[in-house]
Amino acid sequence: MPTTQELQDFTQQVRRDIVRMVHKVQSGHPGGSLGCTEFFVSLYQEIMDYSTDFTMDGKNEDLFFLSNGHISPVYYSVLAHSGFFPVSELATFRLLDSRLQGHPTTHEGLPGVRIASGSLGQGMSVALGAAQAKKLNGDDKLVFTLHGDGELQEGQCWEAIMYAAGKKVDNLISTVDYNGQQIDGSTNDVLPLGDLKAKFEAFGWDVLEVEKGNDIESIVAGLKEAKSRTGKGKPVCILLHTSMGHGVDFMEGTHAWHGKAPSDEQLESALAQNPETLGDY
Repeated sequence: MPTTQELQDFTQQVRRDIVRMVHKVQSGHPGGSLGCTEFFVSLYQEIMDYSTDFTMDGKNEDLFFLSNGHISPVYYSVLAHSGFFPVSELATFRLLDSRLQGHPTTHEGLPGVRIASGSLGQGMSVALGAAQAKKLNGDDKLVFTLHGDGELQEGQCWEAIMYAAGKKVDNLISTVDYNGQQIDGSTNDVLPLGDLKAKFEAFGWDVLEVEKGNDIESIVAGLKEAKSRTGKGKPVCILLHTSMGHGVDFMEGTHAWHGKAPSDEQLESALAQNPETLGDY
């Protein structure tokens, strides 16, 4: 298993990838990607049991579904550095005929991507089908999902949340990126989410919170605890308290960088804050 320092170095390189990818095409979503970098690195480098010999059926391996697909830069970077496809392909982000579109899609056949996502609210519904299929097939591996907190303003999410508990889908771990920001402002200003922990619990979920959602050790510990709670009759929710834009000081904590690309000068500043560790693509 990688050390904490190795995971932190990995995280730093992913942040470089995110800002460089978005800068190159002057399009994309750096804020949420930066905020979830530690989560993705922890999930793919420490927690999930998967094969880079990718097949869509995913038998006998853990599966991940990204519901808030606009944070594709972090997803692509971690998939590439984890061995799913060449790191050099990151240079094709959002270009015509690229497999790395702004929102992940499946018809290009990009290893690691199981659903097209970005139309918010749909990811958990798909993941539930995969989780139930594993149960029917006698497959004891887990299904992981990630959702934005603003995404939970979509009604379909709550239908899926109700279904998951009602059908005792206890091989599912769903994480909410709880950063309090969305495209038009703070979630409190756009549509307050209320007490998410109480809501998930009222729907029948087992809920844990990770207060330090940009700390590798806290995330790894939280994910391991979540795994220990599976198989006990309830789906598991992690409320991951992150900071949008984390790791780049001028992007952090504001919705302004939800879908905005840095200028040349801003790119240099962001890269200076995240020195190269694994080698740029």
